[in-house]
Amino acid sequence: MSASSVSRENVALTDAQRRQLGAVLDVLASDEHAPSAVRERGAAERVHVADSLAALELERVRTARRIADLGSGAGFPGIALAVALPQACVHLIESQRRKREFLVRVCAQAGIGNARPVCARAEEWREGIGRCQLVLARALASQPVVLEYAAPLLELGGALVDWRGRRDREEEQRAERAAALLGLERSEVRRVVPFAGATDRHLHVFEKRAETPRRFPRRAGVARKHPLGG
Repeated sequence: MSASSVSRENVALTDAQRRQLGAVLDVLASDEHAPSAVRERGAAERVHVADSLAALELERVRTARRIADLGSGAGFPGIALAVALPQACVHLIESQRRKREFLVRVCAQAGIGNARPVCARAEEWREGIGRCQLVLARALASQPVVLEYAAPLLELGGALVDWRGRRDREEEQRAERAAALLGLERSEVRRVVPFAGATDRHLHVFEKRAETPRRFPRRAGVARKHPLGG
């Protein structure tokens, strides 16, 4: 892995970590079942790895120990942050078995022992309820839906980091209404530039200020069909 995407202030990786991320990129490029349209090594380093590591600008990401990546897919941001944060335990929550099997292969081939692929929907991962310091979501669903997935998993004082592109005020207003129902509050929207030429990339941070009502999570699929905050 080149140094170009890891030269920012808060992304200081060891040679061993760089090799691990390089191994991740190798698997992504060579595995015919890799669940991503961006697989070429150079593009994937920028679009996936650098974009994931941008979250290290946030102190609460750097200090988190119990992390869940929802809808992990090809493993980003969860796998990249597991490499960068070896002291953390990162659960990769993926409902599709084939994608979960890909995550298992990546972790094995790159030697990433602190990432735990889990085949479950976010709404049905009961083992995680109230136990996560940090929840991650990248290109998963509309923001009100992501908030409903994340809130029950967070401990009080924990946070969600939601990767978004260009800001959408109407969606943000719906998300704020949904957050109020879930015990969450938006604390920051951080614009990031993970690589040269990247535009309209934002990290939305929501903190859990109050306990999430016991009626959440609703049963699987309901959050997408009937999102909060409408």
